[in-house]
Amino acid sequence: MHDEISEDNKVLGNLKMLLGMDPEDSSQDKKLNWLLDSARARLKVLLGGLDPPSEMEHIVTEVAIIRFNRIGSEGMTVNNVEGETQHFNSNDFAGFMDEISAWLDARKQNLRRGGFRFL
Repeated sequence: MHDEISEDNKVLGNLKMLLGMDPEDSSQDKKLNWLLDSARARLKVLLGGLDPPSEMEHIVTEVAIIRFNRIGSEGMTVNNVEGETQHFNSNDFAGFMDEISAWLDARKQNLRRGGFRFL
């Protein structure tokens, strides 16, 4: 359990770093942790109910950044402010689908090669 807590803190710290936040500032931790938890839960659905492995934690972090940057613009596909236009993808995981599919395919291959199969 201790490793899980420290791993969660590491992911939160990485998210803060990528967003340019002070790592010691905890004023947005509740929101950031919710974004991370939400991204993990959504990735779990894409993985067919499997918990995301640690090697996919970067996807969780990147999707949390996408969601953080879209706060206040939910539902929009395009946002134009003072000549700057932002386009939002309707699927936050779209840029990661090849990687997710490759992981699922590799898992299926490993199961066929002699892993455990439950019928």
